[in-house]
Amino acid sequence: MGTLGLLEKGGISVQSGNQLGQSTSPYLRQHAENPVNWQEWNSAAFDEARERNVPIFLSIGYSACHWCHVMAHESFENPEIADYLNRNFVSIKVDREERPDIDTIYMEATVAMTGHGGWPMSVFMDSEGRPFYTGTYFPPTPHHGLPSFGQLLTSISDTWNQKRDDVLATGQRIVDALNRRSINPMPTDIAAMSTEDINQILQSAVLELQGSFDTRYAGFGNAPKFPPSMVLEFLTRMSMDSEVGEIAHNMALETLEAMARGGMYDQIGGGFARYSVDAQWVVPHFEKMLYDNALLIRVYSHWWRLTGSDLAQRVVRESIEFLIRELRTDNGGFASALDADSEGVEGKFYAWSPPEIMEVFPREGQVICQLLNVTDSGTFEHGTSVLQLLEDPEDWDQWFKQRAALAASRETRIRPGRDHKVIAAWNGLVIAALAEAGSLFNEPRWVSAAEDAARAVLSVHVGAAGRPDSLARTSLAGQAGNNSGVLDDYANMADGLLTLYQVTGESEWRENAELLVHAAIAHFTDPAGGFFDTANDSEKLIRRPKEFSDNAEPSGWFAIANAMIRLSTALNSDNPAAADLRARAEVALGVVPEFALKAPRAVGWGLVGLWSLAQGPWEVAVSGAQAAEFVHIAMQSPLAVEIRWDSELPPGAQVCRNFVCELPTSDSSVLAEYLQVLPR
Repeated sequence: MGTLGLLEKGGISVQSGNQLGQSTSPYLRQHAENPVNWQEWNSAAFDEARERNVPIFLSIGYSACHWCHVMAHESFENPEIADYLNRNFVSIKVDREERPDIDTIYMEATVAMTGHGGWPMSVFMDSEGRPFYTGTYFPPTPHHGLPSFGQLLTSISDTWNQKRDDVLATGQRIVDALNRRSINPMPTDIAAMSTEDINQILQSAVLELQGSFDTRYAGFGNAPKFPPSMVLEFLTRMSMDSEVGEIAHNMALETLEAMARGGMYDQIGGGFARYSVDAQWVVPHFEKMLYDNALLIRVYSHWWRLTGSDLAQRVVRESIEFLIRELRTDNGGFASALDADSEGVEGKFYAWSPPEIMEVFPREGQVICQLLNVTDSGTFEHGTSVLQLLEDPEDWDQWFKQRAALAASRETRIRPGRDHKVIAAWNGLVIAALAEAGSLFNEPRWVSAAEDAARAVLSVHVGAAGRPDSLARTSLAGQAGNNSGVLDDYANMADGLLTLYQVTGESEWRENAELLVHAAIAHFTDPAGGFFDTANDSEKLIRRPKEFSDNAEPSGWFAIANAMIRLSTALNSDNPAAADLRARAEVALGVVPEFALKAPRAVGWGLVGLWSLAQGPWEVAVSGAQAAEFVHIAMQSPLAVEIRWDSELPPGAQVCRNFVCELPTSDSSVLAEYLQVLPR
């Protein structure tokens, strides 16, 4: 398939042919040869549904999704299923990573209607976008109480034709219920709170987190276990607290070590998988997402900054090399993900059996199997094991040679597929991680990679969605996608650019961050409080999504609050915009206290922002020939200071907090001592 055309049926125009071949989404392109007449989300698809008077089948997934591939092979490649879909539905395929706004709305509906969600998401709706039946994966034959996908299609079509009014009424009730849902809690007036009051909230959040901490295996809750990146960021910062610092430190340390030593971390190639399917961090869901690795690189960098841990440094170095080696695109941006599958089998690229180890190391294979916990019965499937490094090797130099040999052997296998699209928000997270780690570990190559990624996004994405300050969410091979950026695109890119500014002193990064922050304020602010996920000039959907809680990555709401705090310190204190930005951040973070006391895992990035406000935050202004040296010292401070390059100051560094400044110094050792930098 792949041809386009219009067929006439009884005077009604019917789109024929699969239309995904030219999409800027690799996930959609994966379905370009399906016999299903897939269309992208656009007005033409909805117009066709109205003309033909048929329902819409909306399928939402992403390229690294294992069960998305399974359903595609079982159902969307089936000619009979495809024929039924083509005759009785208009079928729309959406990449959730390209259109998180659509995904959010219909996931909300799916969870409300079924009690759970996931991908692939399967939604049946009318030509106005109102959902009347939802679900996730449906098998090709009835299984565990689920109807087959074919049975479901027949039932939906029959109900649509025989009980149309009931179906439409159901869809409207669902939309009404979604629109009645309020996510605005009673905000706290942060500006009126004392530092002691804010610290008490932060301390209470740590104690609440302690209640859900897994004291046996680390992490929070039960299986499956996801990397709690935003919460770990908060805990590393609270590790210096006089009241709960030890509790915060231990939860962070134990979780970071368990993840780094277990199967979720790729002991051969570096980088983290999406999550652990078990509570012990042994078997991962093998897809590797850009945002997870960016967030975790930053957390492990901060762990190293706090403790000097060799394990933290190794994880940072290996994970960054993984990103540069496997996810960097030709124009310098970073691709979004690696699949979980290769050759149609989940984890096949990553799992090992004892004979496979012995083939690489005929003499020392048994020792390596023991070191990496590769067992005869296997820790994964079919007698294979996921590599773990639960104890340090006796000889690190020898281990690095063995690791290189295993990596070379693994390269002979079929690699998982890569989703090449560049997502602005996730690249913003990577830019921040690379720039900060590059400064911390004296690796200018990493800073250069961050600058290349920043230029790639700014040159392709900015202005591509219409207005000059707009930001397209995605691009592919240097071509901007047909999708407007959502709030976290603006916020995370601004945060990455501010980190680059701090590290390099180049004003262009701060100026572009200002552009994005002010665009977010102008186009995403809700006059009733908080921020919408979509801009006021974005496509109008059945509702305008608005959510403050974190998910797998920081919420746009909290990300923009943090970006505003950071930008306010990057500007001169006499700049009136600085006070306005801080005031806006305080208002945005007013939702945090309520949830800090009852659901802190949902507001980790908001707690980071609240912590920054309580800290002042610490500011270091640098100037003169020693500026780069002072920046390197300041970046190593566990106080997580904000840096401003100020050529109007005398040469040296000056520390300020809460509008009170110390005397400038040109002595790097004095600065290091004042900022509590760990001796290296």
